[in-house]
Amino acid sequence: MKHTRILAALTAVVVAGTLGGCNSSGGGPDSASAESASTPASSDLKTAYAQLASLPDWSGAWEPIRFAAPDAAGGPKPPKLTPEYAPQFAAYQEKNRTTPGINFISTVSNCVPPGLPVIMQQPYPIEFLFTPGRVSIITESYSMVRRVYTDGSELPPDPDPTYLGTSVGRWEGDTLIIETTGILPETSPLAGITGHSEKMRVTERVRLIEPDVLEITSTVDDPAVFLEPYTSVARYQRHRDWKVMEYVCAQNNHDSLDEHGNPAFSLERAPGR
Repeated sequence: MKHTRILAALTAVVVAGTLGGCNSSGGGPDSASAESASTPASSDLKTAYAQLASLPDWSGAWEPIRFAAPDAAGGPKPPKLTPEYAPQFAAYQEKNRTTPGINFISTVSNCVPPGLPVIMQQPYPIEFLFTPGRVSIITESYSMVRRVYTDGSELPPDPDPTYLGTSVGRWEGDTLIIETTGILPETSPLAGITGHSEKMRVTERVRLIEPDVLEITSTVDDPAVFLEPYTSVARYQRHRDWKVMEYVCAQNNHDSLDEHGNPAFSLERAPGR
């Protein structure tokens, strides 16, 4: 957990300082050996970067455009929820039906990120950065970065919970398979629901279905929330000339709550104005 990680980091600093103190000039055989052991050869690094050319082209910025319809009804299938979470989702659906367009109360009203997987469904672009052993997913929402390790790393058995969790990935042809655990339990696993267990796991399959259309199939598995794993499919449109911008939610944030717990910011204009 965090305390263990901090202790390990401090220990590493102390050890590094001790080794460096053996030679005030920083040179000598010990220093050279440590450097050669920790620094990859230039040729190996060039080869690793050259291998990235074989990956699919996901350059540019990707705008969320729509949810794909996994059934004939024209929309995502409703989730099958446990008795603990079903009333919460039903109330959300009813409020959405009777007051369309309302800005629902959620943690994001106070600039708290929604967490994975909902952050991937925000109405802001994302972009992908390929480097050896890693795919970084940069989301304009909250200026957050997802780090997906593709170097063969395994998911840790007891990860420190974070908003985006800990992710590992692997390539199956042109499809990137991402497994994520360690997502903060107070985040949202689905629009209309807040909270989940520490065992929640998100599996994503990312692939191009058209030259400029990316599809992400997400499956959320948490027996505390869902009676069966819940799958949704989202699509993104490529914009090669777009740039992901800085997003600072607290700046000029008007989405405060009134005395009834509703968003206080209103776009209504007074008559005649």
